Amino acid sequence: MRIIVCVKQVPDTTEVKINPETNTLIREGVESIVNPFDLHAIEEALKIKENFRSGEIIAISMGPPQAKEALKEVIAMGVDKAYLLSDIAFAGADTLATSYTLSMAIKKLGNFDLIICGKQAIDGDTAQVGPGLAGHLDIPQVAYVKKIEKISENSARVQRITEDGYEVIETSLPVILTVVKDINIPRLPTLRGKLISKKTEIPVLTHQDIGTDPDKVGLEGSATWVIKIFSPEVKKDSKIFKDNLESSVEEMTNVLKEIVERTQ
Repeated sequence: MRIIVCVKQVPDTTEVKINPETNTLIREGVESIVNPFDLHAIEEALKIKENFRSGEIIAISMGPPQAKEALKEVIAMGVDKAYLLSDIAFAGADTLATSYTLSMAIKKLGNFDLIICGKQAIDGDTAQVGPGLAGHLDIPQVAYVKKIEKISENSARVQRITEDGYEVIETSLPVILTVVKDINIPRLPTLRGKLISKKTEIPVLTHQDIGTDPDKVGLEGSATWVIKIFSPEVKKDSKIFKDNLESSVEEMTNVLKEIVERTQ
């Protein structure tokens, strides 16, 4: 079983701040972490490999050079190999360009049985890269997977979350699964794993290495552009009603009606 897991290094969203002059995220001095959903994808890949008692897990990530740290962390968890897609040509990519770039790297790596992604990245919350990958690779995909019931060399049966419960889906391999946090509890890196990760060299692949079309990567290949990022203005407009209860209720009702009318 050859499993590929897509991993992203993201800023810790509890520490993210916005530059009011440039309207961009301030990343300097902000701690970077492995996208939490991707840790669940890694854990599920490790469990599958353990059940098969053989196989290979490959992690890939697209990002700046410092994203190697995220890949080293998942190697410490038990991943066999990792590759970083890093090139100035990839900068500014939206989910369409990102999924295309990742798909070209996966094609370069050769045959695979399964691709697992986290449901979404916490710095974007679009949940589009996994399905986008399936489109570029022309293979089935199942999103919001909360449990893998059974997996063999040719097929998989999984439970995916829906608005009113879950449904069971059986699919052929290869397939892309995007997983939610309910699926497992990620393991901690072992001491041996940490020692291995320190010695592991992470190969860096550029646009030339994976043969991408320059018009489909980075900002140039993006269908959407971020024009402005800003923090919502917090308004603390309050009014105190001091008259008797009956008149206060009537006055408050009128104020609420005016607010509703303004927002419609």
